[in-house]
Amino acid sequence: MVYSPVGIRSLALSLPSIKRTNDYYIEKYPEMFAQAEQKSFAKLFSLAGSAPSNEFDLEMMPYLLDPFRGAIERRVLRTDESSLILEERAARDALKAANLSPDEVELMIVASVWPEQIGFGNAAFLARQLGLQGAAWNIDAACGVTPVALQTACALVRSGEYKNVLVVVSCTYSRFFDENDTLSWCISDGAGAFVVGSLEPKQGVLGTKTINTSILCDTLFSEITEDERGNLLVRMQIDKSANKLFRETSVDLLRTCSQGAVAAAGVTLDQIDFFLFHTTSAWFASFCIRVLGIEPERTINLYPQYANVGPVITVANMYHAAQLGKISENDLVLIYGFGAAGAASASVMRWGKVALGLDSLREIDSTIKSIENRSFLSC
Repeated sequence: MVYSPVGIRSLALSLPSIKRTNDYYIEKYPEMFAQAEQKSFAKLFSLAGSAPSNEFDLEMMPYLLDPFRGAIERRVLRTDESSLILEERAARDALKAANLSPDEVELMIVASVWPEQIGFGNAAFLARQLGLQGAAWNIDAACGVTPVALQTACALVRSGEYKNVLVVVSCTYSRFFDENDTLSWCISDGAGAFVVGSLEPKQGVLGTKTINTSILCDTLFSEITEDERGNLLVRMQIDKSANKLFRETSVDLLRTCSQGAVAAAGVTLDQIDFFLFHTTSAWFASFCIRVLGIEPERTINLYPQYANVGPVITVANMYHAAQLGKISENDLVLIYGFGAAGAASASVMRWGKVALGLDSLREIDSTIKSIENRSFLSC
């Protein structure tokens, strides 16, 4: 198949106000920290009394001595912040970088993990805040939604149905996990946005491979509980099967999608200049390096600075790699994302002239400096 040059024109990130380091949890919850290895987070990422049996286990092993499993910082919503606030900020920044007004956007695709309202996604509400007159709808592929949304937007632009598509992705895990649960140590909040449109000849998305992750359907589920005042709360729970299933399925999902994407693009893994993986654990980048047999300098690991921001980590990886000069125009780039009870997807693109949101740059300047000053830039 011959692909017309369609891909990402601009990128932006939006982060909540609160930054929490490991010291916050050590000082506020000393008893929980002392018993960390008996708590939910440690049980999710452990060898469960067995010997390492695959690449995932081998790369996870060095982190089992750390109660925080490699996380150093994470971003959390303030009480007056929401997913919509983060999404609007990222959307406006991406549009500004692309020199577009809301009136020039024919379609906005929104993926919120999870939206503000039960039963309604954020798309229409965000369109109202932006003053968007065109189409706006929600898309769901769990935490693998970023490459899926990119695939969808590119297909619609190629078809001629739309000219400019704004994709907005957010993750606000902190609203659905209790702070006194050790799982809060690995989760973070944030939003990202990118504009999809026509690029220069031979640029843009060249090939994609997407599969469902029904094998992980039972690993994550929601539960309605009450707080001390009797207010209803939605809380996410991790099933005890998650440990085993994540460890056993990660290799096949990565290989299937990555090899499928390069085949669809008509290239090989050796020709990819840079890889942007779904770094929702501290060792996931090194795991991908081992499985695909690539050099460490061909990827980036932002987990220590961001923890698990769900699908937003894919946007953050793209943003920081571009800002730090790790990827440049006409480089071949592969992105990979996956989510439980959703999709796993990889896309190969030839990078265009991607404009970065300047407001986002100021907001995350400290994060960029942190990345530059630490050894976590590559694995």
